[in-house]
Amino acid sequence: MNCRNFSIAQYWENKIKNWQPLLSFKGNGKSDWESWQKDAYARLLDLLGEFPEKVQPNAEVEYSIEDGDLIRERVVFDSEEFMSVPCQVLRPKTMKADKKNAAILCSHGHGAYGKDVVAGIRSSAGHENEIKTLNYNYAEQMAKSGFLTITPDLRVFGERRDGSDPFPGRDACNVNFIKGAILGIYTLTLNIWDMKCCIDYLETRPEVDPSRIGMMGLSQGGTMTTFTSAVDRRIKAADIIAYVNPWAEFGIKRANFCGSQIVPEIYKYFDTHDIAGLIAPRPLLLEMGIYDNCFYIQDLLKGYEGVKKIYAAAGEEDRLHTDIFPGPHAFSGNKAFEFFKKYL
Repeated sequence: MNCRNFSIAQYWENKIKNWQPLLSFKGNGKSDWESWQKDAYARLLDLLGEFPEKVQPNAEVEYSIEDGDLIRERVVFDSEEFMSVPCQVLRPKTMKADKKNAAILCSHGHGAYGKDVVAGIRSSAGHENEIKTLNYNYAEQMAKSGFLTITPDLRVFGERRDGSDPFPGRDACNVNFIKGAILGIYTLTLNIWDMKCCIDYLETRPEVDPSRIGMMGLSQGGTMTTFTSAVDRRIKAADIIAYVNPWAEFGIKRANFCGSQIVPEIYKYFDTHDIAGLIAPRPLLLEMGIYDNCFYIQDLLKGYEGVKKIYAAAGEEDRLHTDIFPGPHAFSGNKAFEFFKKYL
C-alpha cells in the first residue's frame, strides 16, 4: 500500500531532502569563482526584478541637534515616486566636513520600533528593553566610535508601518509581499533600492568619503546587509549579524522568515551563503551567538562554512572574519569596531 501523506509541512520537508540550488557554488579555484560570480550576480539581479526609477531625492535635514558627544539628525529623502525614507543620521561632534570620513549604513531587524532603537532612541521602556536585550543600538555605538551612521526605516516598519497593527492577526510583511507579488514587485527589492538610495545620499554628505562606506545589520538587518552588499559594490565592508544559515532549516522546516526577506525562486538558485559569498572579495564579518534561539548556532556555522568555501576559492580567506560569541540573537560588539576601522 502507498504511504499517503496529507501534511503540507511534511510535503515541503520531503521536497528538500536532496535539494541542491542550481547556482550554489560548487567550484574550487579562482577561475571557478570568477565564472560563478558573474553568473550568480546576473541571476540574483534577475530574481530581484526591476528596481524603481530614480527620482530627485530632495533630501531634507529636519533637525540637527547635539546629543551628548554626537550630532543627531533626522533626514528624509524620496527614493521613488510615491515613497519617501525617514532616517536617523549620527556623527561625532568633532567630525570634520572634509570628505575624508567613513560611514556605515545600519539596518534594523524585524522588531517593533524600526530604526529608532538601532539609532539609540530611548523613548519608551520598550525601546530601552530592545536595546538592552539585543545590544541593538549599533548605529549609535558606531557613531561614538568615530563613524557617520545612517539608519533608515525599512518598508512596513517604524514610520512606514501604517499603524501598529495594520492587518490584525497577520504579518504586515507577508500581506505587503502578496500585494506586490501580484504586480511583480517585491518588498525585498524595494528595500534594497532604499538602501542603495541611502548610499547615494551618503555620497553627497560633506563629511563622507564615498570610497569608505560599509553596512551592518542584525537578523532581518542581516538579510538586508547580505542582499544589498551582494548587489551594490559601493559597500566596501559588511558585518552580517545572525543571518547566514541554510534555507532548509530556518526557511522550510521552521518558516522563520517573512515576505520582506525573499523573492520568488530564491532557493531554487541560491542558499543564503551563496548570496553572502557574492560579497567576496570585499571584507566580511559574520557574527554568530551560540545561544541564538532565532537562527541556531549549528545552522549559522553551516552558513559560515559555505561562505568560507567561496572566499577560499577567490583567494581572499583573510578577508572573511567571524565573531562567535557566548550570547543570544544580538549584536556582539566584540570585533565590529576594529573590523570597520581596519577596512574603512
